[in-house]
Amino acid sequence: MEQAYKPSESEQAILSEMVLKTVESEDYKKIAEKENIIAIDRSMDKNKGGMFPYYFEVSVRTDKQTYLFFCDNDQCSNMENDGATTYSRYKDEEPKIPFKK
Repeated sequence: MEQAYKPSESEQAILSEMVLKTVESEDYKKIAEKENIIAIDRSMDKNKGGMFPYYFEVSVRTDKQTYLFFCDNDQCSNMENDGATTYSRYKDEEPKIPFKK
C-alpha cells in the first residue's frame, strides 16, 4: 500500500521537475498575481486509477486555498490547473517559517 503513495527515487525526480513546470505555467502566474503563495508541495497517488503521469500532483498552497496542478498530457509538456482546488491549512494557520520554539 505504501508504494502507492511513497515515490521511488525516479518518481521523486519527476515530481521535482513537475514543480518547476508548475511555477513556469500560465495558471500558476495567474494565481500568483491574485493570491499569496505560501508553499508548493508534490505528491502521488497510484490508487487514483490513472495512468502515468496522471497519478502525480503538485499542490500550490495559498492563504485562501490549495490549487492542484496536473500534467496536461502524457508527455507532461505543461502543468495546468483545471479549476481543481482544496482546503488550505494556511487559511487557519500561520506558516511554519520562521521556526518557533
